[in-house]
Amino acid sequence: MAKKRTAVVGFGFMGMTHASNIIKSERLELTAIIDKDLKGIDQKLESETGNFSAGKVDPALLHNIRKYKSLAECLESEELEVVYVCVHTDLHYTIAREALEHGLHVFLEKPMTLDTGKGAELIKLAMDKGAILMVGHVLRFMPPYTKLKHWIDSGEYGELKFLSMSRFSGVPSWGQWKEKQKAYGSSGGALFDLLIHDIDFLQYALGLPDGVESFYLPGALSEHDYVRARWKYKGRDLVVMVEGGDTFHSNFPFHAAYSARFEKASVLYTTFRPDIIQVATDAEIQELDAGDADLGFYNETEYFAQCVEKGEAPVQCLPESALQTIELCYEHIITG
Repeated sequence: MAKKRTAVVGFGFMGMTHASNIIKSERLELTAIIDKDLKGIDQKLESETGNFSAGKVDPALLHNIRKYKSLAECLESEELEVVYVCVHTDLHYTIAREALEHGLHVFLEKPMTLDTGKGAELIKLAMDKGAILMVGHVLRFMPPYTKLKHWIDSGEYGELKFLSMSRFSGVPSWGQWKEKQKAYGSSGGALFDLLIHDIDFLQYALGLPDGVESFYLPGALSEHDYVRARWKYKGRDLVVMVEGGDTFHSNFPFHAAYSARFEKASVLYTTFRPDIIQVATDAEIQELDAGDADLGFYNETEYFAQCVEKGEAPVQCLPESALQTIELCYEHIITG
């Protein structure tokens, strides 16, 4: 089966990350790059920005890939089938809607949109057009986190009793973030850009909570650039905590972690030791292979591509679930 002709819209850090995995894909073909600033794309590829490295793209592989300043311009020349939307949050709805209206399958970077009504519109439009819409919640595909979900689901270590997830970074200063800091709140701040990863994973792994108790603080990007919360599950002997933000100086080391206590063992994962997951009992501590977290981006790409190829809904990451994550993020500031 021929590979699906794919364009990446927005060639910042996430655009580059997805481009590198599309190039590796068995089902997708990167045929176009769309960015309002086409100058210096090769220079972008030589720089390392963002919280982590998900692999570089060899500039030689991009030499013959056509480049456009807008999706409309691209569609005049290209017969696309798939679009990856990797622009700033405040453009997610506009670009995704334009692509869906042309019947294109859309991979939309998180957060889906800050306006839940517009998120619902995108879901309906995708259904009306018979297009696949999936939002990039990559923790659902990262090996250290898929292992945690497996332990929760399988009961291998007994029932889960306590789970804490955290994610911190310095205030972003790369690429368009310097510009966007002037537009206070346009990205949704750390809650919708950073901690949303853990909020999404928690609702994916545990289901929606019955209530949220939260505390938050303002920062450079929004009124909620630090959040600490406890989730409540009625009738369950379970404590769930989530904490994170980007309130630190720009060069503060990125750090994500989870700590879980099951009936039979406790587990710890941290990006400061990303290759292992520690599993402790009262008698011993083991170090298990965590897998490569960065493979999550490739796993996510291949899953989405497989859904497109088969014409199947992305049940592992449905857009309706992504919309629930946005609604849940708002609960952290409504009740704060």
